[in-house]
Amino acid sequence: MATSLARPVMRSPALRMASRRLESTAASSKAAEAARGTASKAQQGLSRVTSAAGPAIAGAARGVGNALGKIGGRTGRLVALVERQTPFVVYYSKVGAEVAKLVFQGQKMSPPSLATFQNTYQTLWRSLRRGTLFPSPQNMLQQARSLSTAQLAAAGVVAAECLGFFTVGEMLGRFKIVGYRGQTAPHH
Repeated sequence: MATSLARPVMRSPALRMASRRLESTAASSKAAEAARGTASKAQQGLSRVTSAAGPAIAGAARGVGNALGKIGGRTGRLVALVERQTPFVVYYSKVGAEVAKLVFQGQKMSPPSLATFQNTYQTLWRSLRRGTLFPSPQNMLQQARSLSTAQLAAAGVVAAECLGFFTVGEMLGRFKIVGYRGQTAPHH
């Protein structure tokens, strides 16, 4: 009796649809595996190309550098100077960018909005075109006379800080507290 009931169930359209779905799922998984294999091979090929191109590009850059190094005269000296200074410029620009990022994060600063930026530079451009970028000497004198004592004190403190930082920088730069290193021979 169990076999007589199983035959109509096996022949039912619902069971046939389910078996087709399983077949299509198996086919799509095979296609996905094939696609993954192809992508893997493409990635390997790309990595081989980039690893081969890296030395080629570096060799071309060296060739250009060697050709520029053979140039004599002022141009050759200029090229040599630029080649010597490039690593320092790159290093210190990266250091400066990192310090600026730390300052921005520490002070919770954010760049100005686009509207503020546009407004500021439109005003600057208008004053430049009109010739009113720098005030007249009479206006500057009037503004200096109208400064309060608190503003003058704040300006004095800022000037003292700038002078102090400059002096400390000079001391560190010369490795001496007083005087410059110079020649002892008299000048004519």
